[in-house]
Amino acid sequence: MAWKLKKGDDVFVVAGDHKGSKGKISLVDRKKNRVIVDGVNVVSRHVKPSMQNPEGGVVKKEASIHISNVALVAPGTGESFHWSKKMTTKIGFRFESDVKVRYAKRDGSVLGVV
Repeated sequence: MAWKLKKGDDVFVVAGDHKGSKGKISLVDRKKNRVIVDGVNVVSRHVKPSMQNPEGGVVKKEASIHISNVALVAPGTGESFHWSKKMTTKIGFRFESDVKVRYAKRDGSVLGVV
């Protein structure tokens, strides 16, 4: 079964502490069913000095979010930062000229080849 959300998709966070945030998926962890969204769920981590980071200190980075807490932003919707169900879409799969593609169920636009 193909995964519905891919790296590079624009998503809204629809549940949890960061509900209403919008961002782009930078990593999909298929084993844990989690995604990392740029600029969302930023946490601070204390790191020891090392060869890569000789100073050490506090580093801010994105933590993962469960895949069920994000929804794909429908292509063609405006640049609003207020989440609404009219801005999100479900994803379907279909064949177009012997090629399997992902498409947005809200308006039928093709999102990419699988």
